[in-house]
Parts: sequence; structure tokens; C-alpha cells
Amino acid sequence: MPKVKVIHSGLEREVMVPAGGSILDAAVAAGVPVEGTCGGKGTCGKCRVRLISGRAVDPTPAETRQIPPEKLSAGWVLACQRPVADGLAIRVETAVESGPGKESLEGVAAVVAAEPVVEKHFLRLAAPTVDDQQPDLERLLSGLPLDGVLAGPGVLANLPRTLRESGFEVTAVLAGRRLLAVEPGDTTGRSFGLALDLGTTTLAGYLVDLGTGKTLAASSLSNPQRSLGADVISRINHVSENPGGLRQLQEMVLEALNRLIEDLLSGGAVAAEEVYEAVVVGNTTMAHLFLGIDPSYLAPAPFIPAFRRPLEVTAGELGLAMHPGARVLMLPNIAGYVGSDTVGVMTATGLDRNQGWRLAVDIGTNGEVVLAGGGRILTCSTAAGPAFEGAHIRHGMRAARGAIESVKMDQEVTLGTIGGAAPAGICGSGLIDAVAGMLRAGVINPSGRLADPATGAAHLPPGLRDRLRKTEGGSEFILASGSQSAAGEDIAITQKDLRELQLAKGAILAGIRILLGEAGITAGEISEVYLAGAFGNFISRASAVAIGLLPDIPLERIIPVGNAAGDGARLALISRTERERALSLADRAEHVELSARRDFQDLFVQALYFPG
Repeated sequence: MPKVKVIHSGLEREVMVPAGGSILDAAVAAGVPVEGTCGGKGTCGKCRVRLISGRAVDPTPAETRQIPPEKLSAGWVLACQRPVADGLAIRVETAVESGPGKESLEGVAAVVAAEPVVEKHFLRLAAPTVDDQQPDLERLLSGLPLDGVLAGPGVLANLPRTLRESGFEVTAVLAGRRLLAVEPGDTTGRSFGLALDLGTTTLAGYLVDLGTGKTLAASSLSNPQRSLGADVISRINHVSENPGGLRQLQEMVLEALNRLIEDLLSGGAVAAEEVYEAVVVGNTTMAHLFLGIDPSYLAPAPFIPAFRRPLEVTAGELGLAMHPGARVLMLPNIAGYVGSDTVGVMTATGLDRNQGWRLAVDIGTNGEVVLAGGGRILTCSTAAGPAFEGAHIRHGMRAARGAIESVKMDQEVTLGTIGGAAPAGICGSGLIDAVAGMLRAGVINPSGRLADPATGAAHLPPGLRDRLRKTEGGSEFILASGSQSAAGEDIAITQKDLRELQLAKGAILAGIRILLGEAGITAGEISEVYLAGAFGNFISRASAVAIGLLPDIPLERIIPVGNAAGDGARLALISRTERERALSLADRAEHVELSARRDFQDLFVQALYFPG
């Protein structure tokens, strides 16, 4: 197998890649996932890396289209288009990195009393004698306050030694009626669990003290599966088209989760063996990939998942860095494209408990929408695509350092970037701000067409008019010139970018209108709109309404709720009552399949237009 050297930010690692593999495969194997939002098709141009060797190879057609000539001549290539060769060395200048972690977003979940499923019981047992020859397990079980407890071989393996070395003073760890562990001495004060949110783009985790319900540590990292496709359809296709694709994607997420867990345990000063339970949420595809279940039949209609109900496995079965007998509970899905992350959002926001009608929108690579009121819970999922997270946008990027996150537009353009760094691209919140400003200024019309710089821009102030230009690829509006940007390239919004945004926002607005019609109410009757997730937390509410992403309602009714999916997982981890509520919410939800609605296409076409 060819040996490839991967260099990135002080790391230098040699990896073996099967013949026929790509540089992208080498970067993934080295643990340096690069952007690759098109799933290896060479159409997004985001997986640029620099060759240290092998520069004499002629550029591929995709590289000629996607990489400026000066970068081509300097050895830049597309990682997904270049096969590996023995002795090849590459430098990854920009790997997939997260910006502000969604685990740190302020949520709205209520504070609940600790009522964990995992319990600890300290036992002082009599030592066996000639007159008392009761077996060790039965001796232990007789000291517990409940009957019917089950114990597996993993617990029994060290039970005799643990009992005797501790003088028969031990702590039994129970999850319901299952014996998870037997520990020497009194360890009742140390019992921990994890809440894990498996986002398509970001993995977030929370370390929780099960005895108090307090969150001890929170962390997030980029989902490395993004290197093989920004959206779930790309990843499903990867599984369908590659014999080892399912295992590869599962290993990627499990390895990333173990890094995340290691960070959490370090932050909370907790040992892996003290973590006895995890509650996991994610969209339906991520749930399949996490558990190693084939998601292939989610992609074609009628979008059937392998399972909907909650599933439980042990940490040992998955290889997660917890107590090997720890329970790992995946909360239930609702439908093929409405997963347990939506159940988490419903649990955290208390949609089922409020008076009046309330709407929750989780905007990511898919747009999940929930409308609750009048005793009903309606859900749908819209194929928004990953435009809001920077994919399929010419200069789009994740919400990471250097991303344009806010745009003000009047006589001139003022940009705000994450970390105050030189602009490197534009993330979703910046894109929505920019388009709202362009719409107000007349740079674009309600159909989304850019003004013609030669014939249709006379009404614009010079500071905006001079940013319009026509290229071989079409019209575009320059946000930052090459002299301002981090890479020395102009950062622009193209006509194609506008169309991508219109498709994404149109799908979400059409889905909202379908649910409103199903409930028989108008947008004005919505008491509150909850915006879930990192994207919803950072976008301007005014800009979202201005472009028609959300219904035209008073801005004070629109409330960012942070990582509500993760908050819901935490509630289900801390409280038996909240867990039962989460399970019941999934059962109560009425899923509206938009592809089966004859009126969806008409509403979608109407929603493509920007408000006039």
C-alpha cells in the first residue's frame, strides 16, 4: 500500500492508504479531516491541499475549474481528485474546525430534580463461612432493596476477588434491574453520565453528575464524516457505493466521540469507569451510522428507517470510552428524516406543556420543523441542504475563525468575522445578513436576481455598485477583495449562491406553511418560534424574516434556544420522568411527509421568492 505523509499545524504523520485511494482518504486516515462537502465529486472545490511532492502532475479538469491559476502553479490540488502514490507528501493548510461550540449555547431547558435511572447501593455483607455457603452473587443480590436483578458474565468475572479484597463492603451499580458493576468500598458519591448530540456537522457532549444533575463539563468538535459529504444523503450514498463505507463512517464517529469523551472526562476529573450511562440524540441517518446500521433505504422514497423505537446497547459493544457495561440509550426517531434530535428539542422546549401554538425550527443540513398546540404535535423535515452551513456556497465555510458572520450594508459594506480575523469565507449567518442587506439596497430583486452592473445598478450608491461584476461563471457581488481576505482571493456571493439559499429557505418556509395549514391556523397565531441549534442561535432574526426564511411575525416572538437537542438528551439522562416524557413525545408526534403532499411544490415555488 502507498505510504503518504500528511502535515498539518505541527502534526506530521505517515499513513498507509490502499492503492486507488485518494489524498482525501489519506487525510482522513491521518486524523486531519479536510472540507469535502460534495462527497468526493470535485464540485465544491473546498478540499484544497498543497502538494509537497508530486507537483509535476497535470491538474485535473475539476482542479482547473475550482482552483485559481496562481494556486495551481504553487502546488495546490483537490484532495478528492488526486490518487495517492508512494512517497507522496501533502500539507493541509485548513482542516475542518469548529467555531463557537454549540455545547456552550444558552438553552431554555427547565431545571429538573435528579432522578437518574442509574443508582448506587452501598452494601455491608457478611463473609461466607462453613455454615453460610451462599454463592457470591446470591449473597450480593440478597442485600439489594429490589428483586429480579440480572447480572451478566462481565460483572461476575471479578466479583469473588472484589468482595474479598474489600472485606465484603461494596457498592452495587444498578440501571433499573440490571447490575452494571460491583465496586470496592463506598462509591455512592461518584456516578456520572453523558449526553451526546450527534449532529451532521458538529458532535457535542455533556458530562453530568447523576447524583446532582449538574453538568460538569461540555465540549464539541467537528464531525469528521463531513470529509465524505456535508449532508446525510452524501453519507448514505457513500455507504451504498462502498463495501466498507458503513464501517468507515461508524469508526469515524466513534473515534471522534472518544476524543470528545476524553476531553469531557479530563475537564470533569472523572474516570471512564465512573460513567455508567449515555443518552444519545441525532438525526435518523446519524443514529444508523452511530450504531452501524445500514441507512441505504432512507434515501429513496418512501424513506424507511431500519428502526424508530429507542435502542439500547452497551458502551463495550460500541467501544466507547466509558464503563464497558454502561448503557447507551439512543432516543427514538420519529421518521426517516425526523430523528431523536427533534425529540430532544421538543423535550427541552416543553412544546407539549405550553398554551397556544408554538413552532420549533432546527435549521441545519436538514430543516426539522415542529408545530405544537391544541393537543397536537406536528412534525416535518425539509430538504434544506447544507447551504446554511457553508456548503454549496462558492465561498461558504463553517462557522470557524475568519468566517464572515455578520454583514451591514448601507452606502458601503461592513463585515464582522469570527475571532476578528481576516475574512476567509462566509458562514450561514453572514450569508443571510448579506442577502437581507442586498435585498433592502436593491442589489437583488425579490426573484433573487442580481442587478446588472452595466444596465441595472444606477440606483445603487458607488460603494455597492462597484462591487457588482460579471464573470465567465455569471454575476456576483464582492464582499471582501483579495487584498482584505485571508487567502488573497475575492470573497463574493454569486448568482448560484443566491439560488442555493433560495432553495434552502424556500423549503423551510414551505414546510412551516404546510404544518400551519394542517393545524388550521395562520402565522399570526403562533405565540413563539424557537430557533434551535448553533445556526439558529447566531442568525439575525430580522434578517431571517427579511429574506422569508421565517414567517413575518414580531421579532420578540422569535427565541433562540441554543442546542435544544443536547439539552433534551441531558434531561432524559438526569430524570426518569423526563425520559418517559421524551419517549411519549415521539409516540404522540404526527409526521407530515412533505413528498406526499400535492400542495408542497406550489408552496415551495412561492416561498423561493424573497419578500417584496
